Amino acid sequence: MGLVPCIVVSILYVLITMFLAEVLRKLAVGIFEPRSLVLIAIKEFIAAAEMCACSFELIIIADNYGIMAYAAFLFLLTIWWSDHWDDASACPYVHFESCLEGTMSVVETIVRTLAETAGGLAVFRYVQLLWALEFAETHVGRPHSLAFDECSADLQVPVLYGALIEGVATMLCRLTSKLLSDNEPRYSSAIDSFVATALVIAAFDYSGGYYNPVLATGLKYGCRGHTTTELVLVYWLGSSLGAIASIYVYPPLKRFMGGQPKPKEA
Repeated sequence: MGLVPCIVVSILYVLITMFLAEVLRKLAVGIFEPRSLVLIAIKEFIAAAEMCACSFELIIIADNYGIMAYAAFLFLLTIWWSDHWDDASACPYVHFESCLEGTMSVVETIVRTLAETAGGLAVFRYVQLLWALEFAETHVGRPHSLAFDECSADLQVPVLYGALIEGVATMLCRLTSKLLSDNEPRYSSAIDSFVATALVIAAFDYSGGYYNPVLATGLKYGCRGHTTTELVLVYWLGSSLGAIASIYVYPPLKRFMGGQPKPKEA
């Protein structure tokens, strides 16, 4: 199959995933009580599943069309997610920050984290189903080559370096988000997405540039090339410590730039 049909199939799969996730979100909002833990968990589960399903397809795009095609899709998807996920984040360290700052309970933090992790791990069955149809040559053999214990890890550096890369880059991402949230410039979603995408590309050949424990777990849990302990150290501990560090780095950074951080809402 030629280049255009294959890339069209990948785009179609991403669009189908986004559509299904949006429908499920609207159904959940219409059924469950606002701000209930059940609704919170369902929205996080859907967001994480959508993120990981689309990211599996981005692996296909990166492998066949190059890193810049991958970056373009990631940039656009990140903007979409920021505009459609409401209060879901599909990213545990965001809740860890809120919990430490006193704006989220421990129970809600745990519920969100568990729901996200479950969504990220469960969605590969859906991805396998799409790839098994083999409408594109780029999907032939993929249901097995990216399955648990058959896939390859993206960590290409020692564990300590990998954790440092994920941690520092996550801190930079979170500092950017905080600055944009406080200053509210035009096109803030696009700016935030651009910075995040650039940081992902910068670390792509070293740690994979995940900067999200759920994303790394959903895509790389059980893969050959790292142990579960190493995955936790690099992608959970590394990125979470980077996010938590941003809490303490941001206030002096904001003052240095001539402003005051906005107070957190409880």
